[in-house]
Amino acid sequence: MTGSRVSLPHALRNNQNTLQTASAYVVRSIQRERHKPKLLDQLREAIRARHYSRRTETSYCNWVKRYIYFHDVRHPADMAEPEINAFLTHLAVKEKVSASTQNQALSALLFLYRHVIGREIGDLGEVIRARKPKRLPVIMARDEVKAVLMNLAGDKWLMVSLMYGTGMRLMECLRLRVQDINFSGKEILIRDGKGAKDRITMLPDTLNTPLREHLKKVKEIHDRDLADGWGCVVMPGALDRKYPNASKDWRWQWVFPQETRWKNTKNGQQGRHHLHETILQRAGREAVRKAEIVKHVGCHTFRHCFATHLLEAGYDIRTIQELLGHKDVSTTMIYTHVLNKGGHGVRSPVDGL
Repeated sequence: MTGSRVSLPHALRNNQNTLQTASAYVVRSIQRERHKPKLLDQLREAIRARHYSRRTETSYCNWVKRYIYFHDVRHPADMAEPEINAFLTHLAVKEKVSASTQNQALSALLFLYRHVIGREIGDLGEVIRARKPKRLPVIMARDEVKAVLMNLAGDKWLMVSLMYGTGMRLMECLRLRVQDINFSGKEILIRDGKGAKDRITMLPDTLNTPLREHLKKVKEIHDRDLADGWGCVVMPGALDRKYPNASKDWRWQWVFPQETRWKNTKNGQQGRHHLHETILQRAGREAVRKAEIVKHVGCHTFRHCFATHLLEAGYDIRTIQELLGHKDVSTTMIYTHVLNKGGHGVRSPVDGL
């Protein structure tokens, strides 16, 4: 009896300590959950930590929201392969999205589960995949390219000429910085292109002088901004923290800056971003209309023309692959359709009648 009387208070105290510890743990867990970032904020942090583009961030967040709303606002952590399968199948069957759009949705969800929720996705089963059409790129003849360029002027003419003359994508052209232009080496360094890859392309001789003249005007604008107490530009990655004064350096400035400065309403700070893509897209459409070209021509068409016209001139496919920045030569092979034209192709039997 004596032993039991002694052990009972110890047991009670142990139970009490256990309850207090458990209660404190629950309270801390609730507080952590309360202060835990929301799912989309966690997704954005994971994307930025891996240096994905802002366009990818926006796209991934939109797909995750659509996935959540499709399943009646259920949390993705409570869903898995069957729900992903149902969503992707819905996109292909009901919404009839393209194969690339469906693949983008899948990539967004795989990123969410792998890097935010911390779970690998297994076999998705019988997903109905969107059919991938085999389409050839729209190509303009050299005379058509020349006609479009004749209906452009100033920096718009220069930007379109660079896209056609170097094979740059639209955003690669707009994001050029002064230090990316190597006049002596006749080269342009394209930084952080598609797939976060850098590459080098040529600087056309005919654009050397116009580009120098353009940069003189941009330098005057930058000098005026500095005199007004501004002149800062957005730096890539975390370089603004590593080099606080570099954002005012001439070499980091955009080659094609906006006409007006942006203004931060909170702190009053001002600066310039690069020209917005819609401005060049509108100018390009208007030039195509004036040139009376009925083909569906966009800014990316000039990249297609660059590759096709080089191939027609006899340059090898591997060289063109490097200039375009394609990871796989099979992507570049789509331009070999031009080899079926003229003396290199098959002669139609009707021409022999």
